[in-house]
Amino acid sequence: MIILIAAIGENNELGKDNDLLWHLPDDFKRFKELTSHHFLIMGRKTFESLPGPLPNRVHIVLTQNKSYGKTGAVVVYSMEEALRKAESKKDVFIIGGGEIYSLGLDLADKIELTLVHGSFPEADTFFPKFSEDEWELVSEKRNEKDDRHKYAFTYETWVRKKK
Repeated sequence: MIILIAAIGENNELGKDNDLLWHLPDDFKRFKELTSHHFLIMGRKTFESLPGPLPNRVHIVLTQNKSYGKTGAVVVYSMEEALRKAESKKDVFIIGGGEIYSLGLDLADKIELTLVHGSFPEADTFFPKFSEDEWELVSEKRNEKDDRHKYAFTYETWVRKKK
């Protein structure tokens, strides 16, 4: 299964200057639980924004830079090549950035979103818009803000509608 996983603001904001606009520890925990022991497809900038390769995951980095090489990652030059490298019984999670999400949207079976209840006008990167004609919301769970979370947020799971 191909799954897009992202945390976005109410206007599809993803981040600014290759960083998140919020800090949600429970969302990090959920990301780890969902993606561990699976493949992660990401762009070069997303990979470089990580503190290092994430444990128990195969990192596939999509870049146009033919001389790019990084320890801890499989480097590819197209989404098709990335998906070929990820062929197995494991799920494939597309984790960003904005351009990589756009490349993966038409290929995805599921979208795991964390909708952060806030507006972030400083954002410079956005999640692609998708149509509720093609996607069905199958679950949602709201989380209120608290002493560890500056914003309320909702976990949403979307699945592609059958044609």
